[in-house]
Amino acid sequence: MDSTPLIWRKFSFPDPIRIQRCQKMPELGPKVLFFSGGTALNKISRALKHYTHNSIHLVTPFDSGGSSARLRDEFSMPAVGDLRSRLMALADETVLGQPEVYELFNYRLSKVGDQGDLKKELIDIASGRHELIKPITEPMRQLICTQLSVILSKISSGFDLQGASIGNLIIAGGYLNNDQQLDPIVFLFSRLVKVLGTVQTIADSTHSLAVELDNGDFVFGQHNITGKEKEPLTSPIKRIFLNHSSEEYRPAKCNLLSDREDMIINSDVICYPPGSFYTSMLANLLPLGVSEAIKSNPNLKVYLPNLGSDPEQLGMSLFQQVETIVKTVSSNSVINAKGVLDFVILDDAYFKQTPLGEIKLVEQLGVGILVAPLVIEGSLYYDEHAVCQLLVSLV
Repeated sequence: MDSTPLIWRKFSFPDPIRIQRCQKMPELGPKVLFFSGGTALNKISRALKHYTHNSIHLVTPFDSGGSSARLRDEFSMPAVGDLRSRLMALADETVLGQPEVYELFNYRLSKVGDQGDLKKELIDIASGRHELIKPITEPMRQLICTQLSVILSKISSGFDLQGASIGNLIIAGGYLNNDQQLDPIVFLFSRLVKVLGTVQTIADSTHSLAVELDNGDFVFGQHNITGKEKEPLTSPIKRIFLNHSSEEYRPAKCNLLSDREDMIINSDVICYPPGSFYTSMLANLLPLGVSEAIKSNPNLKVYLPNLGSDPEQLGMSLFQQVETIVKTVSSNSVINAKGVLDFVILDDAYFKQTPLGEIKLVEQLGVGILVAPLVIEGSLYYDEHAVCQLLVSLV
């Protein structure tokens, strides 16, 4: 029998004292950790900068879609699109940051341009002649130019530059220029745009994602699972796993990096956030060591579910979502929410629409329900400031 004492405090929503303290001194704000790679959390991340500069975002490097997929195919590297996107969401957008660098990192080459013209534009940026890079001061300009020059020297003649993200290309150049390690260029990137938080990939891995469906089929590659780039799946997902291949069944394993382990164990709140349920959120729980780190953290763990329709959650009830999170982290046949998940956070309208039986099933797992007004009136979207205020009220 576990005799570890549990210490709880009473909290209220919103907690005006904690919110005011965070708004006044966000640099001393709480370490709220998110397992999220997709864009669904970006609006909340932008708002979070007003409350804490210490949030932690562990994102997936396993994606296989979008423009970063071309970089993966070209260089057998981790996906960097979600990494760049979240760094941008947390960047200081004021004059105290680097607005010129921010604008360049968010820039994309034309989606319909001629390949020769697109390469010429990329050369102009890398050489410092492009209008977007001229305002950037040294030594930042040279650092950026160096990474882009590396990419220009490495990409094949047939590499498709249509719609290419300059930020992704800079990260990829830094990755190739630093012995195929992501952390050094992410550190540099974070300094360049003054990221008000911490963004890291959950692992430095080139593995792919795969799922087994209820009908027994396997689907390989994140872009084939999300229902966004390809047609949505017609059978519910049974399980998700890492795979060596994006085309055939070759299960893989990878390890959580030690500094990420420390981030998880020492965070003030852990949030399983909205977004693509399997490929964005649960994918971050797959590396070996993540489950143990989560359970080693004594602080609150909360789940903020999607409001809209997620193609990956075909047929899933609220209880099944909670059960899947608990099963994934528990890593055993006994479903035990202790140390894995404490509360589900529900908007009050969402709560009223959820069958009472579902709520009771969730509570039977040992998971509580927190209800608060979290949705922008007249919309289907979270009020990002309401969510941030609730999260910092938990600490």
